Amino acid sequence: MSLDRVARERLVQALAASVIEHADELTSLDQAIGDGDHGLNMKRGFEAVLAALPGLADKSLPEMLKAIGMTLVMKVGGASGPLVGTFFMELGKALPERPGRADLVAATEKAIEAVKARGRSEAGQKTLLDVLVPVHAVLAGGGDAKAIAAEAVQAADRTTPMQALRGRASFLGERSVGHMDPGSRSASLLIGAAVETLEFEVNP
Repeated sequence: MSLDRVARERLVQALAASVIEHADELTSLDQAIGDGDHGLNMKRGFEAVLAALPGLADKSLPEMLKAIGMTLVMKVGGASGPLVGTFFMELGKALPERPGRADLVAATEKAIEAVKARGRSEAGQKTLLDVLVPVHAVLAGGGDAKAIAAEAVQAADRTTPMQALRGRASFLGERSVGHMDPGSRSASLLIGAAVETLEFEVNP
């Protein structure tokens, strides 16, 4: 996968737009089971990422991803900033400048393990890992861009009947059941934007 500067800038813009345009939805989801600030926090973080353009796209893909991650850690409040930021930073650290599909699979796995460690959580606890882990499985299994995007949406939907075991929502106990996890929704939006932008590159 080789992304020129224009493609890297387009990727950043798509990632940011996916969150900013759905900020109200993310806030509504978080109002049901959290602090109600997930949408605003994520919007603020990705507005800061956009503000770093065009310089951000001048960096290599790995360095650009690490810079996005650092920005999110610094600008996004709550638990989301450290977790989403860690994912981007670790993805950037693990990817070569011109990654192939196998590189992307391996780097994503490392990034997921870093998120697990940072959040002291696993899949099945109603967090963004409930999107990242199954999406990684589809990627590793050779799924194309359409399959990856579809799994991201479906995985976020599957958090609705789950009881939260981590994060603010876990304080609600059984009352967290019946609400989609906002972190999972934002992860699905970011994944959808990435694979749509990189569709030709992601497909086997």
